[in-house]
Amino acid sequence: MKAIDVVLLPILPSVVLLHLLVAPYTKVEESFNIQATHDILKYGAPYPGTDNAFLQQKFDHVSFPGAVPRTSIGARTLAALSSPIIPYVGQQYAQFAVRAVLGFYNAAAMYKYSSGLSTAFGRNVGRWYIVLQASQFHVMFYASRTLPNMFAFGLTTFAFAAFLPSPSKTLQREQRKQRFGIMLFVLAGIIFRSEVALLLASQLLFLLVQSKISLKTIITQGLMAAFLGLTATVLLDSVFWQKTRPFWPELESFYFNAIQGKSSDWGTSPLPYYFTNSLPRLLLNPMIFILIPAAFALPSTWYHTQGLVIPSLLFISIFSLQPHKESRFIIYAVPSLTAAASLSASYIWTRRTKSWLYSLSSFFLAGSVAASFLASTTMLLISSLNYPGGDALAQLHDYIHRQTLSPVGPNVPSNTTLNIHMDVLSCMTGVTRFQQRSDIDHVHLTYDKTENDTQLLEPGFWARFDYALMEEPGKAIGKWEVVGTVFAYGGIEFLKPGDGSSFGESLERVYAANNLTRAEDDEVMSSEEVIEEVNSHKGEAEKVSWDEEKARENRELEDLKARLMLEEMGRFGTFKLVRDAVRLVTGGYWIGPRMEPRIRILKRVKD
Repeated sequence: MKAIDVVLLPILPSVVLLHLLVAPYTKVEESFNIQATHDILKYGAPYPGTDNAFLQQKFDHVSFPGAVPRTSIGARTLAALSSPIIPYVGQQYAQFAVRAVLGFYNAAAMYKYSSGLSTAFGRNVGRWYIVLQASQFHVMFYASRTLPNMFAFGLTTFAFAAFLPSPSKTLQREQRKQRFGIMLFVLAGIIFRSEVALLLASQLLFLLVQSKISLKTIITQGLMAAFLGLTATVLLDSVFWQKTRPFWPELESFYFNAIQGKSSDWGTSPLPYYFTNSLPRLLLNPMIFILIPAAFALPSTWYHTQGLVIPSLLFISIFSLQPHKESRFIIYAVPSLTAAASLSASYIWTRRTKSWLYSLSSFFLAGSVAASFLASTTMLLISSLNYPGGDALAQLHDYIHRQTLSPVGPNVPSNTTLNIHMDVLSCMTGVTRFQQRSDIDHVHLTYDKTENDTQLLEPGFWARFDYALMEEPGKAIGKWEVVGTVFAYGGIEFLKPGDGSSFGESLERVYAANNLTRAEDDEVMSSEEVIEEVNSHKGEAEKVSWDEEKARENRELEDLKARLMLEEMGRFGTFKLVRDAVRLVTGGYWIGPRMEPRIRILKRVKD
């Protein structure tokens, strides 16, 4: 192995791990698999006859089943593979370990694909694939995320590797690889994501037209793989979901989303969306859209480029007929399209000393990769600001820990039970069962994520909670005070010299909202009233005096700013320091993320 290959070998897993470290929390789309993995690790997988009350109390998929059921096979696999690791890293890093296992699995699939490219088209093609793939944001970001698409992604990438030509292999070994590729595609489609069936059909149609595979091989291997996949998912998932009939989750999902058209409830996009929006973002590097046509134009690469590009573009074209579109639905096509770009990138790079045109092209190629890495890093940093729920729960745990270790004596006696309510936004943007702790410094914790509107309007419901994570603090009935505010990404802002800080303005509004959400005579203003009142006093925090004197208000405002900056803000305090440093260098100019208060950490005010 050459030195360059030793350097490239760890790049894919390292970039995946970097994305996991910077953005360790999850969102609602990942909820089923991450919660199911936690429950299987802690309680074991459900078995026939498991007590319903036990399931309702312990298993998240029973109490919060979601719109459509999903297979448990991915969660079972992650639990099995991560269980030997967790004792060494500790429970506090269990979620990180679980996601790392999935990330390394997908990184291994991409590395296998690069090895197949090296064997089929030359070592430089495989090297360029690694560089181009690692510089893209979305695949690297999603590789460790417990979406059904990313379980399928690893299988489809291994399958694409099996369909790559092998010049030195015999016909018999080539056919064996094809059968293996068909099996992986079928398993991915039956178990995880039904749209993979379209990708397989596109791939097999292309091979049939080119007479590279027989109809007999397709039918026999397809039926065998379908029997294997159906047997696995029906047996395991019927038990997991406690069904008395044979149960195939992905069929239920396909019927709900495609046949009934319910996926359109989450929004629709125009027909060319995947080509005009998704692919440019997924591939990221604009040079790829020059390299792919170049690969078609070059006599030495056009034939192989067809096999890489045409099936994927056919899949995307057919799938574009589905009104609801998301980039993750076509993410499986990214490796083959990137591979096509790698063919012409390798061709140009190996000839960089032969003429000024190749030298200039190589310069732009290297520059585009560097720019893509920079853009990907920027997108990663911005994306990490989209998980206020995870940050809020972590900050609350830190706050409780500080209360128990107060130098003037513990504010929370040992063996006390503290009850915590987490609202919908918190649960959608980072809170998982992996984060929930049974106790902190001998203080017991319980967690609630009730969504029922009727219950949320009952004063007796709120009376049992000591803390609450709330997007709209005015909805928490009773006497509460804001002890922390979590900021999150709110768009891009452009500041010029002399412009005020949106961050500072937000602190003023947080302070005002804090005062307004404290109950007077057991009455709490509604969220709309809080917003209206805060807006009416924007920039004039000293006017929000209520029963307090103006001087004391000003002092408390300054204290609040200091506390938010030094104790509560975490990465957002760091963000402000970075932004202010940049403005100092640029003379007051700034373009970057705008941070907005998103979740308040509330503490009940004792009578």
